[in-house]
Amino acid sequence: LSNAAISLTLDDVRYDPSYFSIDYPGGDVPPDIGVCTDVIIRAYRKVGIDLQVLVHEDMAKNFDAYPTIWEAKRSDTNIDHRRVPNLMTYFERMKSEVAITESSGDYLAGDLVCWNLGGTITHIGVVANQYSSDGKRPLIVHNIGAGQVVEDCLFRFTQIGHYRYPSTD
Repeated sequence: LSNAAISLTLDDVRYDPSYFSIDYPGGDVPPDIGVCTDVIIRAYRKVGIDLQVLVHEDMAKNFDAYPTIWEAKRSDTNIDHRRVPNLMTYFERMKSEVAITESSGDYLAGDLVCWNLGGTITHIGVVANQYSSDGKRPLIVHNIGAGQVVEDCLFRFTQIGHYRYPSTD
């Protein structure tokens, strides 16, 4: 997953949080745009896991278990998998939650980390198999507004989720 996410940084992608109607299954927003969740979705697709389908199927069966932030009345295959709180809920439901710690050694390549950037703004990234210039922290593949990048930001924001999916238990 780490290598798949890193490969995405070679693509020129501008940040665009717009709602798009996309195919189902296997749908994606245009390849030259995306947000943080699109990094996750695209990386998992490269390793044969379609989060659009998995999140939709779980939400369709367990809609009340998911956040009601958007006041949706039913699942929406165009957007549900592109929302950080929905991905967090899905990973928690799949028993993929890992402890949030201050030890960089607890974060393995391919792990997912979620942050609160302030207020209700959430963010997600993939832990890379590359390290900070001082060798102390794994880098993160994410899109926080400047396209898909590999960056030293593991502890820059308040962490609200840490996942290893699929679960290794």
